[in-house]
Amino acid sequence: MTTIFTGRIRPLSPEVDADIDEEVEAMAVVDGRILEVGTASALAAAHPDAETVALDGWIMPGLIEPHGHPAFSAILLSDLVVDLRPVTIPDAEGVLATLRAAIASASGPVYANGWDALLQRGLPEPDRALLDELGGDVPLTIIQNSGHAVYFNSAAARAAGLDRDTPDPVGASFGRTADGELSGVALEAAAVEQVVAPMLAAAQQRLPELLVTHLRDLAARGLTTVSDLSWNADLNPLVQALIAKDALPVRLRWYETSHPGGTAAPRGGGDAMFRQTGVKTWSDGSPWVGNIATSFPYLDTQATRDLGLEPHHVGHANYTAAQLREIAEPYAAGGWQLACHTHGDLAIDSTLDVYEQLIERYGLADHRFRLEHCGAMTPAQFARAAALGVTVSLFVDHITYWGEVLVDDLFGAEHGGAWADAGAAFAAGHRATFHNDGWVTPNEPFRNMAVAQTRTSRGGFRMPGGTPVTRAQALGAHTTHAAWQLFSEHEVGALAPGLFADFIVVDRDPLTVTAEELAHTQVRATYLAGERVV
Repeated sequence: MTTIFTGRIRPLSPEVDADIDEEVEAMAVVDGRILEVGTASALAAAHPDAETVALDGWIMPGLIEPHGHPAFSAILLSDLVVDLRPVTIPDAEGVLATLRAAIASASGPVYANGWDALLQRGLPEPDRALLDELGGDVPLTIIQNSGHAVYFNSAAARAAGLDRDTPDPVGASFGRTADGELSGVALEAAAVEQVVAPMLAAAQQRLPELLVTHLRDLAARGLTTVSDLSWNADLNPLVQALIAKDALPVRLRWYETSHPGGTAAPRGGGDAMFRQTGVKTWSDGSPWVGNIATSFPYLDTQATRDLGLEPHHVGHANYTAAQLREIAEPYAAGGWQLACHTHGDLAIDSTLDVYEQLIERYGLADHRFRLEHCGAMTPAQFARAAALGVTVSLFVDHITYWGEVLVDDLFGAEHGGAWADAGAAFAAGHRATFHNDGWVTPNEPFRNMAVAQTRTSRGGFRMPGGTPVTRAQALGAHTTHAAWQLFSEHEVGALAPGLFADFIVVDRDPLTVTAEELAHTQVRATYLAGERVV
């Protein structure tokens, strides 16, 4: 059965550097794929038995989140976790009051997410002593807003099976007091996972419900393909069951979490709804906790002192270059795309060095190795990455929330002002993409597009460095470029013959409105393979 969708359609050509100003009246869809686009009269004449669906609004390709964490986000954004995020609670007083209320009414452990001393000024140092005072015998675990640190009290340490003899995982660490006891702080994924393991175990029974709820929320925001860059393959049967029940509202692309001594799973398998794309690792940490690897120091400000950083602090990478290569090599040898979290310029250099060695050793061509976030990445590094065939995904939404912080409190105008320089990425020839990194900032891709154009924070602060992008580049970052980055350009990313009819209906023309208007775009409907899911 052929369905003809009519309306004001912006197909956004899948071809690189193609004219995207085309507007068409209709598209014919058969078996979930686009057969042709054109005028309503021509398609009706060609398909006289087709059902016609008139859509109210502007029609464009479904958006793509190239760097998400939906499985973990489904738990962190659920009622199992106390929401402390700055987008929910803007001040320290509110954070502490919310925690006290949650502890007072708790019948079991308390898990909270979103602590951010840079945006919620005046928060005390979240060490074990403070959390013992707050929680007492109630296990209390608080995840820092970036996800790169977690704070816990003595009761939570016992619940997670942690003590002074617990070793630091490779690439991660537990804070220690002068006498060797756990300080109540864990840094980076492998240590964070050990602290929150009881929370994840408790959430398993509700995960089918939580995951579908979260994915439907993403679909309502216009996302039709979502990647997970810290996927747990134990969840594969759950997703397959959802697909069998036609209950999966988005396409999922997932990345295996690498680990020292890991071996690559065989390539192949999966389908257009759900499959593995690559393997993820973390070269350094988060600017908000002080552990990104840079050639320049943090500023000496009240904000950095509140983070516990000594004057002129310089962060370090999670791994040496040799360790990073040892971790990545088995996966590269197995033919997998590599994706590496990198913020600091030294971490980026080290990761590119490893990538270059692996590309040369294994004669890799269309590998599309990735750099994630790219906060302090320079124009020269963007150019080097492009020459190697390495692609980039930028966390431009850092500018929205932390623009002033990056410049005034952490790195100054030279380094903080050029943060997440998407314009430099495009100038170097990248098909750059944008993302929201799961729960870290609200999933609002249209706002990502707008802030990449204006480089202006939510407080009206204009970044003193970096290069704005064009509207075509901004749209591509969440559509055609993201599809290519996920090796899915043959399936999604544009509205063109042969691709899936994954599209959204929005309330304004995404090509012609101002950047401010684009940021407030409302999604009226979301379709996956020609079927409405939201």
